[in-house]
Amino acid sequence: MKAKEGILRPTRLSMVCCIMLTSNISHAISEEEGWKMAGEILEQIQPPTFPDQDYTITDFGAKGNADTDCTEALTSAILTCHEAGGGRVIIPEGTFLTGAIHLKSNVNLHLSEGAVISFFTTTDDYLPMVYTRFEGVECMNFSPMVYAFEQENIAITGQGVLDGNASITNWWRWKWLQRDDVKALCKMGDDGVPVEKRLFGDGHYLRPNMIQPYRCKNILIEGVTIKNSPMWHIHPVLSENITVRNVTVVGHGPNNDGCNPESCKNVLIEGCYFNTGDDCIAIKSGRNTDGRRVNVASENIIVRGCEMKDGHGGVVMGSEISGGARNIFAEDCVMDSPNLERGLRIKTNSVRGGVIENVFMRNVVMREVREAALRINYHYQEGDKGDFPPTVRNVYMTNVHCYKSKYPWHIRGYEHNKIQHVVLKDCTFENTEEEGLAEGIEDFIVLPKETVSTVED
Repeated sequence: MKAKEGILRPTRLSMVCCIMLTSNISHAISEEEGWKMAGEILEQIQPPTFPDQDYTITDFGAKGNADTDCTEALTSAILTCHEAGGGRVIIPEGTFLTGAIHLKSNVNLHLSEGAVISFFTTTDDYLPMVYTRFEGVECMNFSPMVYAFEQENIAITGQGVLDGNASITNWWRWKWLQRDDVKALCKMGDDGVPVEKRLFGDGHYLRPNMIQPYRCKNILIEGVTIKNSPMWHIHPVLSENITVRNVTVVGHGPNNDGCNPESCKNVLIEGCYFNTGDDCIAIKSGRNTDGRRVNVASENIIVRGCEMKDGHGGVVMGSEISGGARNIFAEDCVMDSPNLERGLRIKTNSVRGGVIENVFMRNVVMREVREAALRINYHYQEGDKGDFPPTVRNVYMTNVHCYKSKYPWHIRGYEHNKIQHVVLKDCTFENTEEEGLAEGIEDFIVLPKETVSTVED
């Protein structure tokens, strides 16, 4: 029996038809198996601990007067702490100006209440170049504002603020200047140019991210407020055992994503607040040829108890997803803004490719999203113009209550390569402007509620 194409309504008829479609599915993981896996993943995620010794940056010459360059003092404090076996580098109350901060193993950068780390917007403060990823392609570029490379046991904690100071007068305007550099970098990735020879930085327009642990282990980001990054705010790459907890992210510039784990394993994002100019949380794994060269999926990622306001999507996979993503869980979140476009979003195409599987969302309230509670799209940007057909399978939404949206769901796969096994169970969609769209999909199951919603808001 072929999947029904076009519009699928959440009626008893579509429920019965869709259940019949699952009879030959062998690859599907059940919802119960998935959430059991989530519990096992949580046991593996343990935040790092640090020796009980503190190093205050004012003891190294820093001044919190919003006028003194504290880059050298921060560097000295971090290095001293690291060489002494680790501990906390304390940022006391005050506003401390700095360029790039490079964390070392066993160092917790701790921002006291009232502390502000205010980053310069001059490019020289983010040189020399470092090994990084720009939109899923590895290169040598400006240092992220807080960077760590191949370190273990690192943290950013406290009640203070990290302010990237990006605006349309500096970093953000590069969005409209970067086209040639992005094209050149992607060609280098396609041509297999060694990463060390993909030189950008000074004279180019590839914006740095704000916080980027690269090939690191045992990471904690907790309590702080992060705002106005040049580009993505929190961007761990090829790292594992990551906890992002009770963090506030605010930034409405172009590509101002909140938290983007890329090719990372065992990640917990909980109790966070996102109000962003792009995706609130976007899970990634490299772009096109370069992503397939590195070939590391993002896996075992849990999002819980978060609040999403403005953004292109609440919990997102893609579009730089060539390495794939699996075992993604989101629960107990609230999404609420007329400027939040989608709730759960998956975006890819046959140029990006990637296998995205085992995605679970439950107990989520979407008070308002502009487009759709669920959006899965194989036609993103380049569309079906490549040789790497994507795979999306085993997507579950359970007990999701969306009060207002244009569509309940908007799903577009390829007829020659269909999205597989999407299940909506006990979900409520109110005040939709149009009916759900579902094309290029098989095994689409809608199990409507039999009674009035019991979602606790």
